[in-house]
Amino acid sequence: MATRTTSSGTSAARERLLATASELFYREGIHAVGVDRIIAEAGVTRATFYRHFPSKESLVEAYLGVEDANIKAAFETAEATGAEPAPMVDLVIEGLADDIARRHTRGCPFINAAAEYPDAASGVRTTVARHREWFRSELEQLLGAAGAPEPAESAAELVLLRDAAMVGGYLDGWDRVRPAFVASARRIAGVPGTSVGE
Repeated sequence: MATRTTSSGTSAARERLLATASELFYREGIHAVGVDRIIAEAGVTRATFYRHFPSKESLVEAYLGVEDANIKAAFETAEATGAEPAPMVDLVIEGLADDIARRHTRGCPFINAAAEYPDAASGVRTTVARHREWFRSELEQLLGAAGAPEPAESAAELVLLRDAAMVGGYLDGWDRVRPAFVASARRIAGVPGTSVGE
């Protein structure tokens, strides 16, 4: 029997498994959700699950890969506007704020996953570390191109600010946290044309 695929050419069963796991892992926690439940809710067989994901940890890594792609999309959307670097910083800040509002209302999926996988050498923690390094590096390059005086330091501060914003949004509500996040991010970026109130 032929494997059913999506319009992008990927396995439909794999995409269902990944979508189901992503929703459950983020909403309820990774260790709280068993493979049997994912299989049942995705409507696939156990053999199909293991054909696509040799272990639960490989599924967790794929879930984090989706989260990574979602964050990268915020940068790609900003770049697609063709804006100059300084205005692009503001577009990225707004894009990150929108991402938190739409997708990350229960905190950071990478921090949540790291909390459940304490072994820094695990595949999950390696995936988390790779994402965070990319995120920090991408911010540093963007800030440097925009003329920020200390792009590495500012990028590190923005990473911490985004971490805090996701936790604060979960605890206090994003409507309350978003203005503080955007204003603080603009101050940290310190790029002409992205000052508060513009």
